[in-house]
Formats: sequence, structure tokens, C-alpha cells
Amino acid sequence: MDRKLLGLLAEDATLSYKELGEQLHLSAPAVHERVKKLKKAGAITGTVARLDGAAVGRPLCAFIHMDTEGWGKSPELLSIQEDSRIEEIHAVAGDTCVILKVRCESTKALEDILHRLYQVPGMIRTQSYIVLNTYLERGPGV
Repeated sequence: MDRKLLGLLAEDATLSYKELGEQLHLSAPAVHERVKKLKKAGAITGTVARLDGAAVGRPLCAFIHMDTEGWGKSPELLSIQEDSRIEEIHAVAGDTCVILKVRCESTKALEDILHRLYQVPGMIRTQSYIVLNTYLERGPGV
């Protein structure tokens, strides 16, 4: 039941407890209690609106692979999260240290982000991948 509830919320977090209950054959208070338990357990970490990048003036989406000296996940590097154009920061295993997902206004804005990254001590190189089209973008499945 919780997996079904999480799936419904992942699709549309604006559904009311009543609407969720109708789909799950539960009462609205029962759904509310399940949601509270899922939040307490950490399965639900927040409720957000998915925004269309182009509609909010940030049509360019890119992934930046970063290579750094040593561990690389320094406070200076992690401070880039203050820039709202940085959507995701991932420490990864493989041929790079960190992958960023950025959404910005233009290639000039992407260049500005890259310039800022190269100010981080220990930065060796970046490799950028500009998204041409997105066919699927979602969170974890349940």
C-alpha cells in the first residue's frame, strides 16, 4: 500500500488525501497517517513542484563532469550549491569525481558556471554535456 501511495505522490504531489484515498480505497485520515509515517521514516523527504526550465528562463540543461586533485569534495567545491542554477551534485565512482546537473539561461551562463568551478582549489578539468532533448526525467521508482 505504501508503494502505491508513494507512486501516486511521485506522479502528482498535489493530490489531496481524499483523492489519494479514493485511488487506494482508504479514508483520507488513513492516507494522512501513512504519509506522516513515510515522512518520519525518511521515504518522503519533501514536496516540490517540477518546473519547466524553458518556461522559467533556463532552457539550457547540461551535465558537468569534474576532475579534482585528491578527494575533491571540499567545502569550497560544495559551496557551489548556493547557485540556484546548480540542480544536482553527485560524488561518483568511475572516470570522474563529481557530476553536476545545471540548468541555466544560455551558453554564456554555462561558461560563467565553468569559470567559477575553475576557481575552486584542486580543480583539474571539466567536461560538459549539453542536453539536446529530454525524453524521461523522474525520481526513484517504487
